[in-house]
Amino acid sequence: MSGILKRLKFVASLLPEDSVALVSGNQHLTYALLIIEVQARVKWFQASGAKVVALQADNSIEWVLIDLACQELGLVFIPLPAFFSTDQVQQCVTTAGVDTLLSDHLSLPDRLSMPLEKMEYHDTGQTFLIYAWKLTERYPQKFPEGTQKITFTSGSTGNPKGVCLSFAHQWQVAQSLADAIDIKYPRHLCLLPLSTLLENIAGVYTPLLSGGEVVIPSERDRGMLGSSRLDAKKLLDCITDTQPMTMILVPQLLILLVQACMNGWQRPATLKFIAVGGGKVSPQLIHNARILGLPVYQGYGLSECGSVVALNTPSKDHIDSVGRLLPHCQVYIENTEVVVSGAVHLGYLGDTASWYPGKIHTGDIGHFKDGFLGIDGRCKNILISSFGRNISPEWVESVLMSLPILSHCVVFGDEQPYLIALIFAPSSVSDGDIADWVGVCNQNLPDYAQIGDYLRAEPPELTPFITGNGRIQREKIKRAFSDRINQLYLNKDLSVRTG
Repeated sequence: MSGILKRLKFVASLLPEDSVALVSGNQHLTYALLIIEVQARVKWFQASGAKVVALQADNSIEWVLIDLACQELGLVFIPLPAFFSTDQVQQCVTTAGVDTLLSDHLSLPDRLSMPLEKMEYHDTGQTFLIYAWKLTERYPQKFPEGTQKITFTSGSTGNPKGVCLSFAHQWQVAQSLADAIDIKYPRHLCLLPLSTLLENIAGVYTPLLSGGEVVIPSERDRGMLGSSRLDAKKLLDCITDTQPMTMILVPQLLILLVQACMNGWQRPATLKFIAVGGGKVSPQLIHNARILGLPVYQGYGLSECGSVVALNTPSKDHIDSVGRLLPHCQVYIENTEVVVSGAVHLGYLGDTASWYPGKIHTGDIGHFKDGFLGIDGRCKNILISSFGRNISPEWVESVLMSLPILSHCVVFGDEQPYLIALIFAPSSVSDGDIADWVGVCNQNLPDYAQIGDYLRAEPPELTPFITGNGRIQREKIKRAFSDRINQLYLNKDLSVRTG
């Protein structure tokens, strides 16, 4: 037993009896009922003989109850992102030696070529349905000792890595965040999928440790349409109706909220803290968001480190950084690369050579200034111009995205004399608006990092190249648009030679 129920009982003892822990639609669970419901699922798992549990389902109270019950029993829990293909699900299930598969999709077994036996799942009379199957043929387990959760990276390849985390590591991060943010009894709105480790830890565990209320709308209610599309009106209505105190955003959602505020949307006065992570955000965009009343603070982390390593907070804030280190983390810079120790994963699923690392080379370029960590880009993304200048594309892209008129942009220019930007913008933004904005950005960039030309593309053209966590797949975009980008360089070269 891990002691989850003991922790929840302690928090509940400090709160009024009717304090609400979880909300989803018309469902409300007080802390007292939360404990009872977790205990019921613990009994079901014990009776089923489950050891390794995989879940593929939409956000719900049931998702959280399953997660907590698995932790109480020390079962290995594998949240499967909804965007995973059938092949990816099957690979995860077989590699991890899953014996119990849970889903809100009754048709899931029909897509999998493995022996499954339907089981009756614990029925509480709630409207949210979970279906359960027992795998009648076990596969070899390939994860390090101490693994309690296996979370998957963004899926930028066909074979996303399964990051193995201990129970203690997850709750250590959650407690550090609760201490750093220091908001008592927060009302948190879960906008990201719970299969995203950041929302799982910072959006569920941290508020519960703080005696808070976690609001868990379904994908449809929060306007999420698959892995990379959204209904902006539904999302804004969800935030307005919920009146949250805290939220977690990826950069694209922050841009949407800033645009909405500029167009007259009234942000809830209840908002106290909005964390943004998952990609570089320009200080100017954060500044603009704060002027509009959005209390935005940038953080930094990766799944291998329990999702969060550093975070800005109202009491410790440096707008052009990703914040101060959480107290359980140690970070140093080695040849410009950020290296983390003190709080790292147990290794990757199925990769024994990666097990029990003492430190993590993040692949991120960073620096410290006045005790705050700054992230300058990805090592592998560095562009080297034909003049020998090293340029981080994320830096230039963050400048272009600092005014929310663009949907996305990707900068290219390796071994070229100047940079080219691939720009995606809504149809309401004119070509003249884009040209003017690129000119403004160039005035704020050194000559070697200015945009020499750009290519406008339609936003739907980008959809196949965005991962479920909102990250851009640069190499795939580069290949897909290479002809058009190369033509821009060719046209410019011809104009110089013939001009």
